[in-house]
Amino acid sequence: MHGALPSQDILRLIRDGHVLHANENHIQPSSLDLTIGEEIYRLPFLFLPKSSETVLSVARDIGAEPFSFEYPLEVGVPYLVRLREELKLPPDVYAYTNPKSSVGRNDLRVSMLADRITRFDAAGERGYEGSLWAVVEPKSYRVKLHPGDTLLQIRFFYSDTRFSHGDLEEAYREHQFLYLDEGPFPYDRIKVSDRDGGLIMTVDLETQVPGLANGQVGWRAESTQRFLDFSKIGHYDPGDFFTPVFRSHEGTVRLRRGDFYIFFTRERLRVPPGFAAEIAAVDVRSGEYRSHYAGFIDPGWGHGRDGSLHGASISLSSS
Repeated sequence: MHGALPSQDILRLIRDGHVLHANENHIQPSSLDLTIGEEIYRLPFLFLPKSSETVLSVARDIGAEPFSFEYPLEVGVPYLVRLREELKLPPDVYAYTNPKSSVGRNDLRVSMLADRITRFDAAGERGYEGSLWAVVEPKSYRVKLHPGDTLLQIRFFYSDTRFSHGDLEEAYREHQFLYLDEGPFPYDRIKVSDRDGGLIMTVDLETQVPGLANGQVGWRAESTQRFLDFSKIGHYDPGDFFTPVFRSHEGTVRLRRGDFYIFFTRERLRVPPGFAAEIAAVDVRSGEYRSHYAGFIDPGWGHGRDGSLHGASISLSSS
């Protein structure tokens, strides 16, 4: 086995006692949704544990204050939440996390912390054993969380199988990863590349997005006194927290510095069943802004069971 573990192997990890307190219904094609537990603290600032420290010990040392899920999380304030799952991984397995797409669309910054791991979003030591935590910080409007909510996806690995630039070109020509409205996007037409095994996707300011008003190409978050209950995301009107963004007559959009936006990609991504994808932050040579808060894309996205689908657009959250 190489690369990220598929759903059947994740199920085996749970049943063999390597992932404790996990909900088998939260298994995705190649990831597992992690669940908020009962413990939450308000933090004075963000931190990373040293290789000899647990997350909770550091939180107590810096003055973390117990908080209650009865109250919404305030904008610009970091909170530490214990996750229900714990890991006792086999000696050849390690793990990384990404926020779920619903987190990114609501300008909620979420990162995982693990005991004695000096990186965000990582249980990156083979055979890791320990508890898992999430650091949560609303950036645009207040958010109310509940025990049982899912904010992060964890992926398990045997080895690093990210593409080199040469691997990407070969796989692209065989599997056709990108499409445009008019059909396949040939590899030879890709003009911008960092030659790092990744594909650079662009914002669509031309296509009329189904369900949006004529000329609308995205959304901008607005400050509000309301709070979003994360367990009831599907019950809100977008206008409760966002205002539409329209392209100009010249086909351009002017962004306000510091605001949070949602746009869609011009290219449609197609991920075959044997592959998975991750949206990486844009290189600073293209601009110093964050291009997304989420970014893991499961096998089969925009592909279909028989390979008949010609890709699907990706929603991009930027600030």
